[in-house]
Amino acid sequence: MTTPPMTTPPMTTPPTRMTSRASADTRDQAAVVTAMLEARSIALVGASARPDSLGARMIGQVARSPSRPRTYLVNPRYTEINGEPCLPRLADVPEPVDLVLLAVPDRALEEQLGHAARRGDRSALIFGYALDLPATHGLRNRLAAMATSAGMAMCGPACMGFLNVTRGLRAVGYLEPDPVPAGSAALITHSGSVFFAMLRARRGFGFSLVVSSGQELVTTTAAYARYALGLAETRVLALVLEAIRDAAELRSVLASAQARDVPVVLLSAGGSEAGKALVSAHSGALAAADGAWEALAAAYGIHRVRDLAELADTLELFSVGQHGAGRRAAPGTGIATVHDSGLERAHVADLAAELNVPFAPIGQTTAGRLAAALEPGLAPANPLDAWGTGRGAESLFTECLAAMAADPAVAAVALAVDLVPELDGDQSYPQAVLTAASGTTKPVAVLTGLPAAVDPVGAARLRAAGVPVLEGTRSGLLALRHLLDHAAPGDPPPDPTSTDPPAARRQRWAPVLAEGRLSGAVLLDLLRDYGIPAVRARAVCTRAGAVAAAAEIGYPVVVKTDEPRIAHKSDVAGVRLGLGDPGAVGAAYDDLAARLGPRVLVCQTAAPGTELALGVVRDPALGPLLVVSAGGVLIEIFSERAVVLPPVTRSSALAVLARLRLAAVLAGVRGQLPADLGAIADAIVALSRLACDLGDVLDALDINPLICGPSGAVAADVLVVPRPLNPDAARMRT
Repeated sequence: MTTPPMTTPPMTTPPTRMTSRASADTRDQAAVVTAMLEARSIALVGASARPDSLGARMIGQVARSPSRPRTYLVNPRYTEINGEPCLPRLADVPEPVDLVLLAVPDRALEEQLGHAARRGDRSALIFGYALDLPATHGLRNRLAAMATSAGMAMCGPACMGFLNVTRGLRAVGYLEPDPVPAGSAALITHSGSVFFAMLRARRGFGFSLVVSSGQELVTTTAAYARYALGLAETRVLALVLEAIRDAAELRSVLASAQARDVPVVLLSAGGSEAGKALVSAHSGALAAADGAWEALAAAYGIHRVRDLAELADTLELFSVGQHGAGRRAAPGTGIATVHDSGLERAHVADLAAELNVPFAPIGQTTAGRLAAALEPGLAPANPLDAWGTGRGAESLFTECLAAMAADPAVAAVALAVDLVPELDGDQSYPQAVLTAASGTTKPVAVLTGLPAAVDPVGAARLRAAGVPVLEGTRSGLLALRHLLDHAAPGDPPPDPTSTDPPAARRQRWAPVLAEGRLSGAVLLDLLRDYGIPAVRARAVCTRAGAVAAAAEIGYPVVVKTDEPRIAHKSDVAGVRLGLGDPGAVGAAYDDLAARLGPRVLVCQTAAPGTELALGVVRDPALGPLLVVSAGGVLIEIFSERAVVLPPVTRSSALAVLARLRLAAVLAGVRGQLPADLGAIADAIVALSRLACDLGDVLDALDINPLICGPSGAVAADVLVVPRPLNPDAARMRT
């Protein structure tokens, strides 16, 4: 048993306001998570003297912890390891410990975690996979129940462990860099490979906390992120996730990060499962690919990245130097880049256009200043090719970078060069960047094109002085776009607890939806009750009834099947349009009744307009999501959609519409009148209210089409998939 002197700082628990039992649970969870991540006492179960074993590496890594926690080695095979006493059982450890590291086979996990739970140990870390094999069936569930019942935090299973750089604790079983670079980034990853790669990246950023959380059977990403936000050192939060666990707490933490202006950078793997089983619901199919991540990111201003290169460049830009550490770029219209190659300037311009990274339009003062510095024949423009004869390169590039940075429309400046090792030792480029960066408060970076060619010595010099070196044209431009996006203020995040629609409306409709076999006319009434205009409709089941309904509504009318078993009417030729007289209505009824059944819906013909589709789909983690996409035949042309978390404000609804390529059609093209965007936004907000009110009793809802014209937006068709007790309940559609 080793008992080194205590040097770790006092444990700090992120502040929690106590207002309910849920708040008390959050406080208790925060306390045990803090105890785990700042452990002062650790039991190493499975400690080993065998070189290169997990048990031996675990001992070595914990021993390198600057905080020097009290450690107890546990393994019945040894009485001592490397001169330190080794206890035969966890029960022999003389005190309840803050953290138990379990480097034992799966077959021993349940027994050892049970000992820890009964002893009152506060947390555990499981390196193994805890596989549910025939011999250990249900092992993961039993481990989770055991730890939860005992009030323990638990990292893993199938994790690499964690490195609390700020508090000086290394709880890993694998050889990691020592020391880990300290800095402002907190990284929580489901992937052990990403854990390894980021620790070895040799980039300009360092870490406050790095957690490989594994399967998260008990303690989730949200708990680690809340702890990380409680560290003053954390100024940017990086998440690498394959699933959303504890969605409510994750949303709360993301809202806290947004309120504190801490950028959150997300790399997600795998799309939401929402809607894959809802093949009858168009919105479900649209949202299934990636909808939950998209909605979460849009709601909380999260910076989504698509690969590790973009993740690293974005973290470096947000972290490094006086312009990093989570500080916003100054408001501006775009970036400015200075090049030493005409072709590479054109290449960057092309790629920036593809990635929607805007270049700032420089003013006359900036253009004049550049013209005075440039050699004859070079145009003062953004992006700028500043290379002429190469004389006086350092002063030339310093002046060009400084001039760009001084322009009020420029939010960030980059020297876009390859930063290769100069064989003659010339340091003009690094020195020019350093001088320009020292004279501005705006972000100044180096944007390289080929990571393999970057001079490591020059890059290290720049990074040490607080200048980010972005290692890739595409990833670097995307990182700059994230910086611009962070500078733009957005709507506050949605708070699902803040929207409380009238109880009477929910009480009116929740039982109705549970009934199942509803007429489409009733579903259109549902939309109208929530403020969504809808066509007039009458449900009938006889020929005479259809003719009478048409006369009441007014010709021309639409007649469609209203049989609840038929979700997609057009697929079975179940819709007749533009019926202008009683004979046409009667003939349409006879055909539909003979082929599909006697129940039909007679509907008003909506005025022509652009067709949209609005929907609600239930995600298993986040609950109801809103889906906005093209509707009708436009779905085949515009294969895009926006997925957002309710509640939605009118301004955010307008912003969603503006992001779609369909926005150009809504604005009016080829002689068409523009659609009333305000009316469409109002319909989205109204559907948001419906989703908040009835999302727990719906699996999906589709309005398709919502016909949008200059005089408003009207729903012409609606599909509802209730959330039944059995999966074979009928679909309902007008």
